[in-house]
Amino acid sequence: MVLDEDFVRAAGTSEPSARARMLTARWRGSAPEPQPWRSDEPPAGWFWSRARARRRSGRRWWRRWRGS
Repeated sequence: MVLDEDFVRAAGTSEPSARARMLTARWRGSAPEPQPWRSDEPPAGWFWSRARARRRSGRRWWRRWRGS
């Protein structure tokens, strides 16, 4: 039997991915509720989060640290 490129590319995949198997097992009892792809509102606490404030602090070019 010769395994040339045409033969290999023509072979179909019949086994689902590991994630698909995991989700199938998880949802076997009850399917998840449909959710929108993007929410209209950001997650709670996102706007005033400390990480966001820390990240933005470097963007203030008009405020400079003044040493003594």
